[in-house]
Amino acid sequence: MDNNDLFADDIAEPAVAGTPPAAPPPPVADGDAGEWIPLDLYAERAYLEYAMSVVKGRALPEVADGQKPVQRRILYAMRDMGLTHGAKPVKSARVVGEILGKYHPHGDSSAYEALVRMAQDFTLRYPLIDGQGNFGSRDGDGAAAMRYTEARLTPIAELLLSEIDMGTVDFVPNYDGAFDEPALLPARLPMVLLNGASGIAVGLATEIPPHNLTEVAGAAVALLDNPELSTAELMAYVPGPDFPGGGQIITPAEDILAAYESGRGSVRVRAKWEVEKLARGQWRVIVSELPPGSSAQKVLAEIEEATNPKVKAGKKALTQEQQNLKSLMLSLLDRVRDESDSEQPVRLVFEPKSSRQDPNEFINVLLAQTSLEGNASLNLVMIGLDGRPGQKGLKPILAEWLDFRRTTVTRRLEHRLSQVDKRIHILEGRMIAFIHIDEVIRVIRESDEPKPDLIKAFGLTEIQAEDILEIRLRQLARLEGFKLEKELSELREEREGLRHLLATPDALTGLMRDEIQADAAKYGDARRSEIKAAERAVLTQTIADEPVTIILSQKGWIRARVGHNVDLSALSFKDGDALATVVETRTVWPVIVLDSKGRAYTVDPAVVPTGRGDGVPVASLVELQDGAKPAQLLSGPDSTRFVLANSGGYGFIAKLGDMAGRVKAGKAFMTLEDGESVLPPLAVPSSANLEALRLVAAADNGRLLAFPAGELKELAKGRGLMLMQLGEGEALTAIGLVGGDKALLAAQSVRGKQSEEKIALAEYDGKRARRGQLLPKKWLVTAIVDPAGRA
Repeated sequence: MDNNDLFADDIAEPAVAGTPPAAPPPPVADGDAGEWIPLDLYAERAYLEYAMSVVKGRALPEVADGQKPVQRRILYAMRDMGLTHGAKPVKSARVVGEILGKYHPHGDSSAYEALVRMAQDFTLRYPLIDGQGNFGSRDGDGAAAMRYTEARLTPIAELLLSEIDMGTVDFVPNYDGAFDEPALLPARLPMVLLNGASGIAVGLATEIPPHNLTEVAGAAVALLDNPELSTAELMAYVPGPDFPGGGQIITPAEDILAAYESGRGSVRVRAKWEVEKLARGQWRVIVSELPPGSSAQKVLAEIEEATNPKVKAGKKALTQEQQNLKSLMLSLLDRVRDESDSEQPVRLVFEPKSSRQDPNEFINVLLAQTSLEGNASLNLVMIGLDGRPGQKGLKPILAEWLDFRRTTVTRRLEHRLSQVDKRIHILEGRMIAFIHIDEVIRVIRESDEPKPDLIKAFGLTEIQAEDILEIRLRQLARLEGFKLEKELSELREEREGLRHLLATPDALTGLMRDEIQADAAKYGDARRSEIKAAERAVLTQTIADEPVTIILSQKGWIRARVGHNVDLSALSFKDGDALATVVETRTVWPVIVLDSKGRAYTVDPAVVPTGRGDGVPVASLVELQDGAKPAQLLSGPDSTRFVLANSGGYGFIAKLGDMAGRVKAGKAFMTLEDGESVLPPLAVPSSANLEALRLVAAADNGRLLAFPAGELKELAKGRGLMLMQLGEGEALTAIGLVGGDKALLAAQSVRGKQSEEKIALAEYDGKRARRGQLLPKKWLVTAIVDPAGRA
């Protein structure tokens, strides 16, 4: 068949105008052809099946046992091989071969990588595999090939495997039906919290941090006794994660609580260090614990990058920011060494340039500029008991695990009760045979078919009769009879106990509590990660508080000059460029650049070049939005207030702190309509009373309006209120704040002549949003100044 005819049957005839569309073709009746479904529906179903396969078959752990399928198969296969903690370890290649051949039909690398991770004490809080050989390091070194390493289970793996043969979990066929594998492992503690998990699925990801066994067990017991406990009350037992590498969690308790309630958040983890005193007043900083995701090699690389920076792609030289950081680091840090060894997994030594430095400031710079401090994500996504993936908080996780544990213990007791009943049944038959030994022997000797004759003669069941026929005569000796009677008595007592546990919920709860506490006592240890709230380390670069003048050209080039009252006439510009605006500020105050579309960008004065050149384009310091150009500059302390207005006649008051931000892409601040522009902002004096000031607004229609500045509204961002009513095609040209009765106008006549005109404001007073009064002449006002201020 021609390829063009493959979907010929699906091509509908063109519809005639005014007629309803033809109905889709009916399902094909031929069994070989199957049933037609739309291609988009087929693709949707296929993708969803693939997504769920990845979610449930690879990426997410189960809330019941905390394991992903590959981890569960590794543990079960190793137990099946007899590789318990007391056994001799075998080559990892042999273990991987067993896993792939029986349970995990994937590549050997995926199985071996999972095995390696389960053996790394710097990755898992409670490693489940005891690895012999090179299993990698926290510095990112990979493990040796599986033909070189050996493995066996750790003692704590018993928490997952010890009850697997007690009827506690279901077994399912493996990929080819040749073997059975457990659908879940009968976890005696909530392993999903103890070791955590990390994984990325289709549309889902998980990042579960590890926790302390003793604390989690205490929380589980508390919730078992009182299911009404809140997450905040459970945090009395589990105050936060507990990472293998230790460190200090500095996130406030209320933030950790919010993360545990929602199942999503992060914690800030800081390295642990101490200041080691040396002779003659010298000192050095010793780092002994690192946050998760960090390593000694990574920290050293970051310090090397800071002290010996490379020119960024597309640049001809180091940026001002790189130069400042380099200068700062070299002025503080003399040398750094990695003295980590087998006895001390982490030991980083930092020596300062001078012993007169403040150790706290010294370490604060290191924390702010390296991964000695960082965030650890918390995204508690897992597969619940209902088989569905979802994000769960701390309490739902513990509650679901307790439900699973109750089911597991119940199944274990029922399984044991069944075994006890069967054994009692056998022993009762033997007891009958022991009491009537002579008659039993006679029946067997004289009967052609002794089994039915025994059943008839002594009222035995078929199972009992079969057992009597198979036992050895020595088991009917007098001494064996005493043992028989003792075992039967013990089993009957055990049966009564099992029945009591299964029939009494409180007794079953008590058994669960005792077992959790016993496991916690056996395997628990002390917390490694200290929890102590602290402020996030921020680089407060030591810059002298000096006056500086920031200069912006019409084509968007920015530069700085030291001091104020700079002679602007001495400035030179590129051909076709000229001065746009100037702001006098200080080196410790941020500079805000407003673009022509109303977006605000923050520039550090320290990164603005101060040489005699033309400066740098603003676009090299911030990420201007498409089609926007730098328009205005503002600077001052965060509390400084400014009056901002646009040519459309709207404006508002805002604090400089509301404009500032850390993102190079800036933040949306002023709302402008098409064709509107931003007018030069007006700084409001800190001691000024707005009620005593007038806002004077001038338009290109020759009108002027003055109204009390107190009628303005203070906003964090937006369009603001109407300052002056304008007609179609009219625009606001200038605004000013005036404290007296007169204003000084910078005006331009119809012929283009520049002049300064002082006018009385009484006849221009009115309410905000009015049209104002015509000026005596057709002036185009370009600036409005308070004469008292100029004086």
